[in-house]
Formats: sequence, C-alpha cells, structure tokens
Amino acid sequence: MKMPRFNYHPKAFLLHTKNIRPGLAARTKIISLLEKEHLNALSISKRAEISYSSALHHLRLMKEENIVARSGKRPYNWRLTGLGQKRLDEI
Repeated sequence: MKMPRFNYHPKAFLLHTKNIRPGLAARTKIISLLEKEHLNALSISKRAEISYSSALHHLRLMKEENIVARSGKRPYNWRLTGLGQKRLDEI
C-alpha cells in the first residue's frame, strides 16, 4: 500500500525531537499561519483546527529551537524568528 505524500514546511522539522507525521502536519499548519500574521495560541489552535494544548506543545518545541518567539504581554503573540530551514524559493 502506497502512503500519501505530504509537503511539510521545512521549518516544521526539528533537530531535537522525533519528527513524526502528526507533529509535522501540526507544525506545518502553525508555521503557515505565522507566515501571514502574528497570532496568539488560541487563534492558532482555532485556525489550524488543532487542540489548544497541541498548539502550545508545538509552539514550545519550536521555541526551544528558536524557530518561533513570543512577544508582548498575555495573551502572548507568536511570530517566526527567521531561523530554521528555508525553502529553496526563499534563498
């Protein structure tokens, strides 16, 4: 049986975490939202259609690897830092 192939965002791949499909898919959704605008975790979870705890979990994993950063006061807005792997069209 042939497995479907998904295109994950390059920044969704983490160095210190096992990169399995559900995590890659969730991080790809989060990163694609953050490329457009700065959002808080609740907005991210609603727009990406993942649970709030899952959104926070992946945001924290990406924060440890300096892919995203939070700013402001509560509720914190999350933004991309510009670090991490890049797509070939971004080079």
